[in-house]
Amino acid sequence: MPSPYPELIERLIGELSKFPGIGKKSAERILFYLLKQDARAVEHLAHLILQTKNSVHFCRECGNLAERELCRICEDPGRDRKLLCIVEEPKDVIFIETSSGYHGLYHVLLGHLSPLEGIGPKQLKVDALFERVKKLGSSEIIIATNSNAEGETTALYLSGALKEVFLKLKISRIARGIPMGSNLEYLDPVTLARAIEGRTGF
Repeated sequence: MPSPYPELIERLIGELSKFPGIGKKSAERILFYLLKQDARAVEHLAHLILQTKNSVHFCRECGNLAERELCRICEDPGRDRKLLCIVEEPKDVIFIETSSGYHGLYHVLLGHLSPLEGIGPKQLKVDALFERVKKLGSSEIIIATNSNAEGETTALYLSGALKEVFLKLKISRIARGIPMGSNLEYLDPVTLARAIEGRTGF
């Protein structure tokens, strides 16, 4: 059945649908929103997207997003430079920063281990991690990879590899438990098991 849309619109919907979490229906809503906007507003959006693509890159030190050679966190002299938190993606840095409970540095792997997809340590920033730990003289590493199969595999690999090289280095994993306001009946077995394992006293 032929598409009800003009070819140009159909092509744009197809491109928007490639975005993570954006299906055809969402792509159509975005497109119709843009079509209703003033041409200058759409031009401004297009310019901002292109400018961001050309200006934002990965920090030379940690792999976080940056406009200069170093990101704001690496440039901040007030951060605890002996404490290093390992995350999978730059967006994870944002989530942790909004909690205001961490004041060390970060190391962004730019992914996770996934043998089925051909992603091993060489495809991640693992070599750079070891260099940074040595350079910074880190006293503690916090592994904050995601709590899924790939994240757990990555965490286990990193903790083992780091312990072999840095014998006195303290290595910890972020606590995983029951979110505030959650009911036990809605929790998956893995989350509940981890909450029981990580129980604390009153």
